[in-house]
Amino acid sequence: MERLAVHSSNIISVGYDSDTQTLEVEFNSGIYQYFDVPEHIYDELLNAGSLGSYLHNNIKDNFNYCQI
Repeated sequence: MERLAVHSSNIISVGYDSDTQTLEVEFNSGIYQYFDVPEHIYDELLNAGSLGSYLHNNIKDNFNYCQI
């Protein structure tokens, strides 16, 4: 999956596959995939003032995920 580089202290890049609704986030500590994420959540993440805060408040505990 192609990811976009982002400006964040803990997140390096973010990608999204609209066919599978998979959000992929590259953190300083590794890469995680979040499943069944609606595309508007990905869009909101990219436009958030703080990507880390948005991810923590809206994604982390709301979608199944795994480290790859």
